Amino acid sequence: MTKEQLRQAATSAGFDLCGVARAGRAPHAEALVIWLQADNHGAMEWMRRTADLRCDPVHLLPGAKSVVVLATNYYRQTQPETKRDRGRFARYAWGADYHEVLAPRMERLAALLASEGGRQKCFVDGGPVLERDWAAASGISWHGKSTMGIHPKLGTWFFLSVILTTLDFDPDKALPDRCGSCTRCIDSCPTQAITAPYILDARRCISYLTIENKAAIPLELREAIGDRIFGCDDCLDACPWNRFAQAAHDAQSEPSLPAMDKPMREYLSLDDKAFKELFHGSAVLRTKRRGFLRNVCVALGNKGGEEDIPALRQAAIDHEPLVREHAEWALTRIADRMADGGIYQPRCSTESR
Repeated sequence: MTKEQLRQAATSAGFDLCGVARAGRAPHAEALVIWLQADNHGAMEWMRRTADLRCDPVHLLPGAKSVVVLATNYYRQTQPETKRDRGRFARYAWGADYHEVLAPRMERLAALLASEGGRQKCFVDGGPVLERDWAAASGISWHGKSTMGIHPKLGTWFFLSVILTTLDFDPDKALPDRCGSCTRCIDSCPTQAITAPYILDARRCISYLTIENKAAIPLELREAIGDRIFGCDDCLDACPWNRFAQAAHDAQSEPSLPAMDKPMREYLSLDDKAFKELFHGSAVLRTKRRGFLRNVCVALGNKGGEEDIPALRQAAIDHEPLVREHAEWALTRIADRMADGGIYQPRCSTESR
């Protein structure tokens, strides 16, 4: 199989881009080790445990010769109407859970590679692989200062998938870093989680805090979260390369907005079954009910009003201690705001460095 045939097969399978890198030690393996030593990974201990595997894919697939990187555009311009009582969801979660969408496509491509005599392992953001590193090495994207990948035509809005294979393809040429002196992504971060160009402190990142983090959200960061109840797109939205982004033409990426266009207080009445039914097939399920309701309470503490108090009082006696604590915090914040005339006034600085 030629590389051109591989690209055609990837396109037929539903991927927008396909690049190849030579298997070996990841280009930023040493940087990963330093990042982990600084505890920038927060509570994501699996990253530390699997550091050796992340640094060299040959440990994952002995005999691997090529890293096939696949990108899938998920950009959608349509979004829920902005209302004060609605919460914000990261754009990647608007459609079906990308893990479920992309895995079957990868398997079809892997089966084709197997018919050519290769052994493969597939990863859709669920294994110890440095996807963005290999995307940069394969010419799919370059590393933005936010640590997100950037493609000149897709901007920042794409999913990455990786196939390790024992087949030997000629590697593609890496793209040059085209960020120049721009720091818009750094300046836009509400919690100043991008501590230096190309360095992200996950412990301050809203996406980490509202999704990967399973514990309480630190008090000093809650106000900066605003009305974001699942992830954050601020550093992606800020990237000027997104002016070239084109809407995805993938039916499975179509926004499923009704579940995300509800007054936030209504989410607080969801039990575990109702939560799973409402967000069936969505990446939002990753937070589980307790994490999602925690996020909702924080957002209501920041933007809620008198009409949200009954729902928060009910959440304050929820069976989950995590929900109770954040609901009580929200009630206190709303009471303070009502005493000040009911106006939302941020109390923490999100000024640019």
